Amino acid sequence: MGSVTATVAPPISRNIIPWFRTFAAITGSGFRRYSTYRQATLAGAFTNTVFGFLRCYVLLAVATGAGGVAGGYSRAQLATFVWVGQGLLAVVLLWRWTELADRIRTGEVASDLLRPVHPVVSYLATDLGRAGYALLTRFLPPVVTGLLFFDLALPTRWQTVPLFLFSVGLAVVICFGCRFLVNATAYWLHDARGAMILWTLGSGVLAGLYFPLRFLPDWVAVPLWLATPFPSLLQTPLDVLVERDGAAIQAGMVAVQLLWAALVLLICRTVQRRAEHRLVVQGG
Repeated sequence: MGSVTATVAPPISRNIIPWFRTFAAITGSGFRRYSTYRQATLAGAFTNTVFGFLRCYVLLAVATGAGGVAGGYSRAQLATFVWVGQGLLAVVLLWRWTELADRIRTGEVASDLLRPVHPVVSYLATDLGRAGYALLTRFLPPVVTGLLFFDLALPTRWQTVPLFLFSVGLAVVICFGCRFLVNATAYWLHDARGAMILWTLGSGVLAGLYFPLRFLPDWVAVPLWLATPFPSLLQTPLDVLVERDGAAIQAGMVAVQLLWAALVLLICRTVQRRAEHRLVVQGG
């Protein structure tokens, strides 16, 4: 039987492989957990589809009034922007996640700190499982509806689809990080509802949900894109898919997403570490 001294790092295979297995197991459990809410899934898909018609007709009216092109988008690109955006809503999940804040308020978060997996990693893996389930059940119905009733702009470049899928994955990670930070305010405030309201109001507008951010002047849109993570949540994946820009700009926008994903996760770990030093549960 071999031995390892305290000054020598264990073999990589003994650390990395079990870590990935654990991460995959938590992700799978997240998928199974959210797959149990079948009625909520059907209701959500129906609601997103209904609102898709309303949003699509509004933006098509804007394009018609602008001579067929609005903010650099054609009518087909705007229709694609709306219907794919409606499908991505549940995948990215801008709102309605309060699990961490609730566990902080009740003190149950103490059990999260006793587990061998870091809370950020555990919640991220669960959220990726949720996003995978939403991609199968909540993404397809609005997109198929859009294809049936409207002329959508289909990708013409071979790299668009894989770049779009990668961009969606980064959007899920960034949005998880933002929601984690909003929930983590409960460590200091004990009630995160105020932060949740601000997040709900700001994320919809600044992420490009209500209207494409390209409708804004460049002196507003460009700093918003570079200085905040909000456009990376919805606007970037949708702009990549509709091919509004050239291939180089597409890749550049995804690169910005990648930087934001790394930065947001780093901030999450830092905030969690600081919060653990001030957490008080039942006077302990």
